[in-house]
Amino acid sequence: MIRPVEQDLPDHLPHPLVAIIPLVTLVTLIALILFYLPDDALSGASQLAMVIATTVCVGLSMVVGKMKWDTFEMTIQGAVGDAAVSVLILLMIGVMSSTWMISGVVPTLIYYGVQLMSPMFFLPCACIISSIVSVMTGTSWTTIATIGIALMGISGALGIPPALCAGAIISGAYFGDKMSPMSDTTVLASSMAHADLFSHIRYMMYTTVPSITVSLLLYLLLGLRFDGQTAEISQYVNGLDSTFRITLWTMLVPAFTGWLIWRKVPSLVTLVLSSLAACVCAVALQPEVVAGIGGSDEVTLPALLTGIMKTCYTSTQVDTGVETINALVGTRGMAGMMGTVWLIICALCFGACMVVSGMLQSITNVMLRAIRGTVSLVTSTVASGVLFNMVMGDQFLSIIMNASIFRTEYERRGYRPELLSRSTEDSSTVTSVLIPWTACGMTQSTVLGIPTIVYLPFCFFNLISPVMSCLVAALGFVPTPEKK
Repeated sequence: MIRPVEQDLPDHLPHPLVAIIPLVTLVTLIALILFYLPDDALSGASQLAMVIATTVCVGLSMVVGKMKWDTFEMTIQGAVGDAAVSVLILLMIGVMSSTWMISGVVPTLIYYGVQLMSPMFFLPCACIISSIVSVMTGTSWTTIATIGIALMGISGALGIPPALCAGAIISGAYFGDKMSPMSDTTVLASSMAHADLFSHIRYMMYTTVPSITVSLLLYLLLGLRFDGQTAEISQYVNGLDSTFRITLWTMLVPAFTGWLIWRKVPSLVTLVLSSLAACVCAVALQPEVVAGIGGSDEVTLPALLTGIMKTCYTSTQVDTGVETINALVGTRGMAGMMGTVWLIICALCFGACMVVSGMLQSITNVMLRAIRGTVSLVTSTVASGVLFNMVMGDQFLSIIMNASIFRTEYERRGYRPELLSRSTEDSSTVTSVLIPWTACGMTQSTVLGIPTIVYLPFCFFNLISPVMSCLVAALGFVPTPEKK
């Protein structure tokens, strides 16, 4: 988990109109990039926008607030240093997704999935499957990097637009992430709000269940128009079967991964062991494919070693004879995650500087002064969660900041901590994947191969949850206030 660097805020907070300048700069630059340079958004343009916004923040603080550069330098060093484990996790996600593909795990899931699933019910099924896996694993990232990739492949064979499929997968994965007692974000939100974990999950059902129900209905309605469409299923089945050894023995890898998660093995260790298991599976069951990646037509030890190494660290292509399938089974390895790592480092620098300069606190104080009752309190909490995601680029930091700033206000008004933890999760957790420059947005966009701005309109659960949180509060479904 990434934690914020604790630094004393300046004696006098900057005026809100000054504090919002770096954020407006960032949003404006990102909008221009998405309009004029959409193909370069992940290749450096967004990263440059973060650097420029950080420069504006630091420059204003040093000129207007008379802050010293040393303060910012120490803060940036701490923020980037704390992100080391998260960066390693991202790199291992790249390795795991590649090894699961080449080992035959994902091709086997696609092979059977396209024959069993109906186009009409695919979208709600994809959402439900992702939900179940995410509840069991406690992580949306692993869910999307494993079963999510397989579902994307199945959607292509069934003629489902990839953006729709990505939206359904993300909606299900983040529903499960919110409701799982093993989820980092669920545990973090409850602990930061000083709420009991299972009481927090129980009260989240007031907003989460209606949100996922509406989402499933929307996916079902969208799926109706795909009923009866001709899908090139036989082409996918034959192409995969002629290239990979399709066998249920490959399912030992996800079974082993599930066992590791059940035993609560740390995320990074789980990813490493799962990747190693997939490498063994690839050598044992797909030696010709691995040797081909290694540049040899014969299965030899050097070719296998070269093939496995290339699968882990760089892009690979497997020729199945069908162009659409070639694009599906191509992998990117560690190298494919470097753009994400690059952006996350820039985002952490921006977030850290906004915090230590007092600009983020200044913007938040405006929201606190606008609070009059329960609805405005919950709405301010939700809005702050989205704001913190935009500024800090990380859902963990957003949860920590949101709960820390609003906890005193909730306690003063006598509300139970579950209301704060629920409102924080309904915003910080689910909206992080909708913002292109956050760790979640960049990671899922890279893993699924769909730009954030493209899948965003179809992440119904993530879009509905913040609105549902405010609506439920307006209807009076809030935890009973504690007696003073």
